[in-house]
This record gives sequence, C-alpha cells and structure tokens, in this order.
Amino acid sequence: MKKIVSFVLILVMAFAVVACTPADTTKPNVITLKGPTGMGMVYMMELDTYNFTLTSMPEDIVGKLSSGEADIAAMPINLASVLYNKLKGGLVMIAVNTLGVLSVVENGNTINSLADLEGKKVYATGKGSTPEYIISYLLEQAGVNVDIEYVAEHAELTAMLASGNAEIGIMPEPNISVALSKNSDLRVALSLTEQWESVCDATLVQGCIVVRREFLEAHESVVKQFLKDYAASSAKVNKSHSTSASMIADKGIVADKAAAERAIPNCNIVSIMGEEMKEISVAMFEVLIAQAPKSVGGSLPGDDFYYMP
Repeated sequence: MKKIVSFVLILVMAFAVVACTPADTTKPNVITLKGPTGMGMVYMMELDTYNFTLTSMPEDIVGKLSSGEADIAAMPINLASVLYNKLKGGLVMIAVNTLGVLSVVENGNTINSLADLEGKKVYATGKGSTPEYIISYLLEQAGVNVDIEYVAEHAELTAMLASGNAEIGIMPEPNISVALSKNSDLRVALSLTEQWESVCDATLVQGCIVVRREFLEAHESVVKQFLKDYAASSAKVNKSHSTSASMIADKGIVADKAAAERAIPNCNIVSIMGEEMKEISVAMFEVLIAQAPKSVGGSLPGDDFYYMP
C-alpha cells in the first residue's frame, strides 16, 4: 500500500513540475523572401509571436542567418545547403515550402519548346540561387544554347517584360501574374516545372524553411509551434484565395491584390516536413551537385540537416 501511495505521490509531483514549467515565450526573428515563401506565411504575420522581416534579396537572408540576427528563414533550397556547409552544420531544414514556380514568359507567340530558345536573348532572375541551376540544368538537358542575362530583382524583370523592353523572360510566380496584369501581349510560354518533370524523376523543390541549430536546441517548443502555425497558414492561403490575396497585398508581399489572387494557385505553396521533406530534398540536391557542386556549397548536407520532429 505504501508503495502505491509513494508512486501516486511521484506522479503528482511530476505533473506539478510540468504544470509549473513556464511556456517558452521567445519571439523568433523570421526573415522570408517576397513571393511564394512569404505568401504562405501571411496569416502568421498577424500573430504576436513572431518578428517578421521581408526582403527581395536572398543575400539578406544569408547575412542575417550568419550573423544570428535571424533565427528562422524561408529561402532557396540550394542556398540552405550552401549555408549549412558554411556554418559547419549550424543550420537545420524544418520544412519544404515551395515547389516549382518558374515559367518562360514572352511578348509574342514564338516559344513553344525549349528548343525555340536557341540563340535567343533571355532575361532571368535568381543568379546564384535555385532558379539559375534549374535553368542551366534544363537547357543542358535540351542541348540548347541561350544568351541568359540575369537581372538583380524580380521587380526589375517584371517591369522590363510589362513595358516590352524584354521579349523573353524566365521568372517565378507571383511576378508572372503581376507582369501579365500589366501587358496583355505577354503569355506564359512554358512551365519549367513541366519541363523538369519530363527529364528528371526528382521533385522540383525551390524553397525551404530553415532554423539556426543553436536556436532550435534552445527553443525547440517554439520551432514546433512555428511549424504548426505555418502548416495552418499555408493551408488557408491555398484555400481562401481572395481573403489571402488581400492580406498578401496589405503586407507588401505582392503589391497587387488581383495579381496575388491570380498567382496563388500557381505558386506551389506547400508544407512538407519529416521524412518526405528529407526524401525530396536529397533527390533535388543530388541533381544540383551533379550539375554544379558549388550550387550546394561543395558537398551534400548530412543527415543532421533534416529535422525530424
């Protein structure tokens, strides 16, 4: 009987300790790119539990993660691997958030296959990040020689296409929808996701969410709640296009509400975690490293790169 009473007392004390343990109220600093990565998080930006920063430059994300100014970030998947290697394993992937969003857009009606790009001047964005390596891989597979000129920001290329100063561009959603809304002569000529799927078995992964390992180890409960909130937010964006588009425009993620609403179905916003996240990311990295080792920082991330909640 005494043993039973003692056991019950131990249980009561254990529950009391748990009940008295204060919740971790740390507010992580989150940085995300404008576009699909930020669009999927828009409902989280209404919460008082995160400090959000928006940028149009991947370099900003690399810098803030490296310095510790940012704790969590949404970024191009290849740059996540580069930074993992640079920080000697100090970065952890917690979710895949964006699949293929690139397309060839033209002022005209002459591009119906990658072969039609032979010898042409094509403008693109994303040099040094995932888009550059996707474009290079597909052109190499097609055996096509193209004069690619990279511009610094999506907004710049959007303006060039909308004004007619560029005939052909490769760009992501939602910028495609913004450009189409400004120039009725523009059309989406080729989906690079479809082109990718025709030559590669690996899922086309473009974006992911990462966390500094130091932050994860100190505040894992906060990271787990972040993942729950992101899953809920991205699901709402994919379900409620009109409401979400209004919020996306209000937050400055995409300037135009109508363009944001048009873009959402094509933005491939996802919330993929755990084993599936690892499986599709590893396959993507293997394609990238075979093409250009520098694209992933010289070597593939180790198993410790993938968070398994």
